Amino acid sequence: MILINKRCDHLKINKSICLLLVLLFITISGIYGQQAKRETPPLKERIFYGGSFGLQFGTITDIEFSPIIGIWILPRLAVAAGPDFRYFKDPFDHTTIYGGKSYVEIVFLQDLNNIIPLGVHLGLFLHGEYEALSLESSFFKTPPYDSERFMTNTILAGGGIRQQIGQRSSLNLTFLWALNDSGYGVYGNPEIRVSFMF
Repeated sequence: MILINKRCDHLKINKSICLLLVLLFITISGIYGQQAKRETPPLKERIFYGGSFGLQFGTITDIEFSPIIGIWILPRLAVAAGPDFRYFKDPFDHTTIYGGKSYVEIVFLQDLNNIIPLGVHLGLFLHGEYEALSLESSFFKTPPYDSERFMTNTILAGGGIRQQIGQRSSLNLTFLWALNDSGYGVYGNPEIRVSFMF
């Protein structure tokens, strides 16, 4: 009987210690959870603008303008869309290409310096893009033409390097490959783009 009472007393102490430890754990995790939990930034802070602009003059003239607007869905996941315009002229002919694109970008490394402390603050990202362009039949096809213009759809995938310039702005160098190139020579493989986001 004395042995049973000692076990019960021992269990009461263990229950008290366990209860105290559980309450302590809940309190500490609540404190740290509040510090670690980030509130979702307001919409205006998650929206970004940017794009790319390209110029080439000489025997071949190539002018490209591609603005975008996007939103950070998650801290490392962004989606964006925008129009594309391109004017191309060679010694034999010229054409205008226009359309639109949408893409998703996943930042898998925000700061290389956190892994390799060399003072280089570059980020790495993956990029997937869908682009629909209107091309002139007279430039890209041989007669007879079905219509003056035709649509081509392309999926591009690749990755890139991001250099943060400010809290919300960056300079991006992207390398993309056309996964279903239509054969019209619109893209080089890889397609190299330099863009600015703010």
